[in-house]
Amino acid sequence: MRKSVTVTLLSLLAGLASAQAVHDHHHRFDDAEKWAHIFDDPKRDEWQKPHELIRALALPEAAVVADVGAGTGYFSVRLARMLPRARILAADVEPNMVRHLAQRAKREKLANIFAVQSAPDDARLPEKVDLALLVDVYHHIEDRGRYFARLKDALRPGGRVAIVDFTLDSRYGPPPRARIAPDRVKAELAAAGYALAEQHDFLPEQYFLVFRPR
Repeated sequence: MRKSVTVTLLSLLAGLASAQAVHDHHHRFDDAEKWAHIFDDPKRDEWQKPHELIRALALPEAAVVADVGAGTGYFSVRLARMLPRARILAADVEPNMVRHLAQRAKREKLANIFAVQSAPDDARLPEKVDLALLVDVYHHIEDRGRYFARLKDALRPGGRVAIVDFTLDSRYGPPPRARIAPDRVKAELAAAGYALAEQHDFLPEQYFLVFRPR
């Protein structure tokens, strides 16, 4: 019984850790300090594989990258450290998260991270980017057609959008009714004017799709 309860609690925490969100009907993400203990739990690395994911994106050393729905900076910090010459735009809709991101960048001496206040319907990136990365965020966006059509204007020539989200049978993540199948993501992005450029299959709990504007 004790082992069963422990496994259940770990699964719940891992699911919460995945909830870096642009918008969510069931959770509030304004308590940055509380969520930092969950989002940045080292156990997340086992299935999120952040360094392998970043390497797979093959970004230029001086890329401009937007971490959309950055939360407490799980990916922003890793991007900044792996690409010290890059500019990392850590964007979130929660003002407290944005303040937390700015404070974390200062505290960890990561001068290439820039916190950005986004809106639920617009990333509001202050400059054009080589990559917009959305990890565990896609299923939170409401009007995705309009959102991603607008996001095209924030991409540099040759820019990409990478979407990582939970598979329908993942052990972690949102309730099954809130998940979005990868084929639906492809169809929605195609309708918004994108073409699938790459698909990676090494994440055990998530799909990893990369798109370019057509």
